[in-house]
Amino acid sequence: MSDGVLAAIMAAAKRAADDRERARGDSVREAATLCTPRGAAFRARLAAPRVSIIAECKRRSPSRGILREPYEPAVIAAGYAAAGAAAISVLTESTFFDGSLEHLSAVRARVKVPLLRKDFISTPFQVAEARASGADAILLIVSGLTAVTLAALLAEAVRQGVAALVEVHSRQELDLALAAGADLIGVNSRNLKTLTVDLRVLDDVVEAIPDGVIAVAESGLRSAEDIGRLRGAGFDAFLIGERFMTAPAPGEALASLLAAVEGGSASCAPPA
Repeated sequence: MSDGVLAAIMAAAKRAADDRERARGDSVREAATLCTPRGAAFRARLAAPRVSIIAECKRRSPSRGILREPYEPAVIAAGYAAAGAAAISVLTESTFFDGSLEHLSAVRARVKVPLLRKDFISTPFQVAEARASGADAILLIVSGLTAVTLAALLAEAVRQGVAALVEVHSRQELDLALAAGADLIGVNSRNLKTLTVDLRVLDDVVEAIPDGVIAVAESGLRSAEDIGRLRGAGFDAFLIGERFMTAPAPGEALASLLAAVEGGSASCAPPA
């Protein structure tokens, strides 16, 4: 994504969210109060000593186009849960990723594993939507938000009881995230200007993440060797999407990767 495309996605996501809020904002906020998100459980899963993978459900990406057809997120998520995913990420952005909140709700109805709503969130209403649709955590992207908005959304996440995975791409963005109060940091190795992936970004940023802050590596992770090396560098968890989405059976691909990392000890699902 170039900066222009990122801005376009953020703007499109906000317009769609504003339309939904005008149409049914009160009912969504009421529905959110009836849900009990497990933000603490999401965070605890990522901090566990075992290999913690957030496995992603994503139909399309701006860089690679359609990744999976047919796309059945609830079926995919069930496979992830059985294979031992620490958490499951569900893309809900519609314009560029073909996602929807209905996908998130369908996954929530199918699995007990903690869920991350992955979207381009910039308004408090989107946080309430996430809770109402069954999410336990949300993604906040530092490069798409002002410092004031980031701090406000982190406060709203606390109010709603959902965890916030705050995504950064540099040490400068890490400083902004930490200053806003983030304690769950995702480091994305994808350069938003060139679309290229450079895993060296992960090594550079993780060195500056303080003890007590959970570090999640994102993008470009394909092998057990990648995960083993990055665990040694200080990462606690790993978000993987396209590698699984392009596999014949995403759940089996996750199980094989976990088995390769842990010597075959991670083929069974952990307790929900």
